[in-house]
Amino acid sequence: MDRCIVLVDAGYLLGAAASLLAGEPSRSRITVDHTALIQGLRERAESDTERPLLRIYWFDGAPDRVPQPEHRRLRVMPRVTVRLGALTRSDGRWAQKGVDAAMHAELTELARNRACSDIVLVTGDGDLLPGMMAAKEHGVAVHLWAVQAADGDYNQSEDLVAEADERRVLDRTWITKAVRAKELGGVCAPPPAPRPEIAAILSAPLPESALAERSAEDSEHAPAAAAENGRQERVPAPKGVPTPKDLAALRAPGVQPAPHPASATLRWSSDKGWVDRPTAEPPEVASMPTLAQLTTAEQRWADREEDITTVGGDPYEVGQVFARRWMERLGDQSHLQKLSAMYPRVPHRIDGELLRYAARFGLLAHKDDQIDEHDRYAIRAGFWREIDVRTAAEHAPAGE
Repeated sequence: MDRCIVLVDAGYLLGAAASLLAGEPSRSRITVDHTALIQGLRERAESDTERPLLRIYWFDGAPDRVPQPEHRRLRVMPRVTVRLGALTRSDGRWAQKGVDAAMHAELTELARNRACSDIVLVTGDGDLLPGMMAAKEHGVAVHLWAVQAADGDYNQSEDLVAEADERRVLDRTWITKAVRAKELGGVCAPPPAPRPEIAAILSAPLPESALAERSAEDSEHAPAAAAENGRQERVPAPKGVPTPKDLAALRAPGVQPAPHPASATLRWSSDKGWVDRPTAEPPEVASMPTLAQLTTAEQRWADREEDITTVGGDPYEVGQVFARRWMERLGDQSHLQKLSAMYPRVPHRIDGELLRYAARFGLLAHKDDQIDEHDRYAIRAGFWREIDVRTAAEHAPAGE
């Protein structure tokens, strides 16, 4: 068949790009525009081989082979197929398992079935040498692409380089069209668009009850000037970080906001912080139906289909999707009014179901099976944003 196929070892491509742009092979040091990267691979492959693209296979590792958000974005792109191996941690380092074997099997199977005339390999691993040789014996032209090495030397197996029919180097100019080194202290993802509703919650002042405690150490180190003036300077010392329940206390009558410490951050957890969660929630809250109770078997199938094909896995988006489904299937709208009155705390039953749903998208930090604190915050913020948008639309005057 006169068409080309691209097999990408993501560990090699992104690790080498990180070495080139950030000085070390850690993928956490770079930000990747996967859409631009896939488009660049397609255009380069069709230009080099002079054949139309059949498909790009993206081989990568993932903890427990659970697709991460980047894998979910990739696998719904046109002409992209994601193949995942295991990602295991040993001696403090992550290592891929099964990726090379999967690439070897795909390479030889495609060549044996004459699925294409040209195969582009983006890898540096010499373990693929037998597969490359087998593909050539089946009449397939093998193109080997390398990422420009940071030190100007090869970052591929010499045997692999010698066996390839054609060889190209993806240089810094090509790489930087889709990959960039992130700034120290940044995040390994394109910066999200500003969300005013999140910023407003983060900047909310803390309740006085949370700021009332002062440690003995602070007492001993009171300013000397205050002592000379015969008065004690009592500076409230915040302990921990505010919870949604703390912020909810600000809405109570007679509560005056206290100064907001610059270092405070919001912990979106229903059971941690200064104010203990009650042993039992009010009956009207505990009786709220969960999404599982509201979902039929047919809807469950449709939800899973949507999760696989359209939901990218961004934490904020996950919270919105969950809230949308819950509201659309809620028969008794009085539950929605009760929920809104609890803002910004999510009822415990629904909150647990929300986080379990989010875990499907690879958002677990793989440390005691917990979701990262920042992701938990974004999940719940997305949930409340969707609730707010839909309830506002329902109560808007006709014609607006």
